[in-house]
Amino acid sequence: MSGQQELLRSLPAVDRVLREEPLQRLLTQLPQDVLSSAAQQTIAKFRGKLLDGTVSKDSEQLKTRQIATAAAKLCQPLLQPSLRKVINATGTLLHTNLGRAPLAPEALQTIASVAEGYSTLEFDLDTGQRGKRHSHVERLLTQLTGAEAALVVNNNAGAVLLALTALGKGFEAIVSRGELVEIGGAFRIPEVMEAGGVLLREVGSSNRTHLRDYQQAINEQTKILLKVHTSNYRIVGFTSDVAATELLPLAKENGLILMEDLGSGMLCDLTPFGLPYEPTVAETVKAGVDVVTFSGDKLLGGPQAGLIVGGAEFVKKIARHPLARALRIDKLTLAALESTLRLYLQPDQLLQKLPIMRMFAIEPEAQKQRCQQLLERLAAENLPVELTLVKDFARVGGGSMPLVELPDWALQIRPSGESVDRLARRLRSFFPAVIPRVQNDCLMINLRAVTEDEEGLLGQILMAGIRGEV
Repeated sequence: MSGQQELLRSLPAVDRVLREEPLQRLLTQLPQDVLSSAAQQTIAKFRGKLLDGTVSKDSEQLKTRQIATAAAKLCQPLLQPSLRKVINATGTLLHTNLGRAPLAPEALQTIASVAEGYSTLEFDLDTGQRGKRHSHVERLLTQLTGAEAALVVNNNAGAVLLALTALGKGFEAIVSRGELVEIGGAFRIPEVMEAGGVLLREVGSSNRTHLRDYQQAINEQTKILLKVHTSNYRIVGFTSDVAATELLPLAKENGLILMEDLGSGMLCDLTPFGLPYEPTVAETVKAGVDVVTFSGDKLLGGPQAGLIVGGAEFVKKIARHPLARALRIDKLTLAALESTLRLYLQPDQLLQKLPIMRMFAIEPEAQKQRCQQLLERLAAENLPVELTLVKDFARVGGGSMPLVELPDWALQIRPSGESVDRLARRLRSFFPAVIPRVQNDCLMINLRAVTEDEEGLLGQILMAGIRGEV
């Protein structure tokens, strides 16, 4: 017998591994073929390690029970949801990777009501005939923005693509070089225009664009003057751009469509929360912009959706385009959006009902007290970490107001005897996972996006994670 064959004899057979308790207890949850495949993959992995000398034939890792345990661990992702709740302790409020805006309780209730049975998604109760799904929110959007008509699709990238395709295919759209943005997922305005069959005509420079640049670029092929909000970056210093209000006379004079992508559109003024002034959607519509697009899950505080408002002739043309069906919004998102929009009919109650508004309104002193209480709770456990209350900041996030820092406080945790990355990884393994911010070899626990209901659980998870309990 060769030396290689002798080595491989130290590996248990698949049937022996399957008889071990770690895999046996999974038989009621997973099919036999899934467990067999996991056992085979695990044995194959250790076969490779044996042959390359990474593991010796006498290693404990090659015990039948150990291999079965490793195979059972390989099955774990099938036993738990991949998309699951997390506690956001990063200090970024509209965290794109964590799902952006938390929904209001009213929106959650409506989702549950619509999801558990049938609904009036495309059914008109008055006529008993087929209806249009976007009609559920069109009246709300026209009421809140002053627009003549409205349409909703699955996200704002889709809204921009659909509007450009429906209104400008085969023609030119003029846009400032400084507004040729790329946002998350490599979504680039030039590529969207190309996909929609719209010819891009860049004007100005990356930092300065003037009205005369647009004037000089207009020709017989021009159809759209496009403004794009640079929601995820800012150019500072020697800069200038042209507001939509300045472009309006030029568009009217030349019979062009003026379109503006607001990115994170606002339905109310956020300056009372210490945020900088930006025109609301209603102000943009009132200024005369023909077509306005914006997101539902950013500053609006609703679900992911792309909202299109503007003149009736333009919105109807957009709605009739075949691409509108491919980008249509689903019933659960529509339910959440309708409920969220209704909250804006009573702006004096937004602070109590819309989570993102509550986060904006939290005072730094209140945050300091919350962090201090958490510090004292952890300090009482004599954990192997250094705890410090530090001044911090919260960010709006979600491609909104990139330069804004809201004064805040955080609990700084410096672990002893292990790396901060290892501790952060352990916190992510809990249900729900805790997502802190790693900074200067410390974990920063910012509570602005943590609800009061989550605070107690957060403390428990932090203690268990620091102790190494998973």
